[in-house]
Amino acid sequence: MQPEPAVHVVDDDADVLRSVSFLLRAHRIPARMHSSASAFLRAEAVGIAGCVLSDVRMPEMDGIELLRRLRAAGSSLPFIVMTGHADVPLAVEAMKAGAMDFIQKPCAGEALLELAGRGLERWRELSAERARQADASAGIAVLSKRELAVLEEVARGKASKVVAHELGISVRTVEVHRANILAKLGVDNTASAIAKLVASRG
Repeated sequence: MQPEPAVHVVDDDADVLRSVSFLLRAHRIPARMHSSASAFLRAEAVGIAGCVLSDVRMPEMDGIELLRRLRAAGSSLPFIVMTGHADVPLAVEAMKAGAMDFIQKPCAGEALLELAGRGLERWRELSAERARQADASAGIAVLSKRELAVLEEVARGKASKVVAHELGISVRTVEVHRANILAKLGVDNTASAIAKLVASRG
């Protein structure tokens, strides 16, 4: 079962955690607090969903290193960094490392709520995209090697006659394969089949 999406706040300052937690929960936005980057990574290893709101300057592991570790591990969690006024260059560095956005401390309530909402919405978009890709991959996996070859050639815009010539089979056989492809993928037309092929490959 997938965990509940939430805004995961990472900061070594207990006062910041309390104030941000109060703000988010007062607006009925699920929130989880983490007192260090290491604590967050332990939770992430078990499984989390949503977005990350992390301070940049923290002992042991800073926010940029946390972001880099997440991206290196293949995580696409939307990541927002919090910075002090003097840390704007670090925020720019975080953006280059894959952060979605940054906000300066002290965080204005409306701006923080807007960013948190955008982070969760981005997570929902990414989740839907992953679900579509998984569904498409599962469908493509049931095709035979020859059916997949036919679909790939059709996706390149080639007519059945050309596909038949290049694969060394009859036009009738190509048409049979095309019909089987549509049936196996559960789609009504070739364009939808091609869309699934593209989606399966990210």
